[in-house]
Amino acid sequence: MAAGSAAAGVLDPAAADSKDAILFQRCTWCGTAMYHRLLCPVCQGSELRTERSEGAGTVRHSTVVHRNTPAARNVSLIEMAEGFVVRGRVMGPPVGIHSGDRVRLSTAKDPVRGEPVFQLIDEPYRAWT
Repeated sequence: MAAGSAAAGVLDPAAADSKDAILFQRCTWCGTAMYHRLLCPVCQGSELRTERSEGAGTVRHSTVVHRNTPAARNVSLIEMAEGFVVRGRVMGPPVGIHSGDRVRLSTAKDPVRGEPVFQLIDEPYRAWT
């Protein structure tokens, strides 16, 4: 193994500006995309290459958290267009975030919690019936 490829699976923050991109891994054997893993969850392969996400995704699940925070906030699971899932926060009223909402990355690392922050792509026009 060449010296340069020894850390192929480790995320390298220097590969992209941490405020503008989410870095993820893709298995070189089966092509599975994943976030912060040491082994592929599908084939258990250890040869992972780091890629940069385009930042578009869909809310898979969102919940409102009231604990350890001065105000209610949401914690969401975002399925990114590349196929991996990341936990983060969506800007906006916590009760206004729903499964299926389309989002785009706003910042990859929130200064307080260190998690990705997303914004809604489409304004929600929901009928309150």
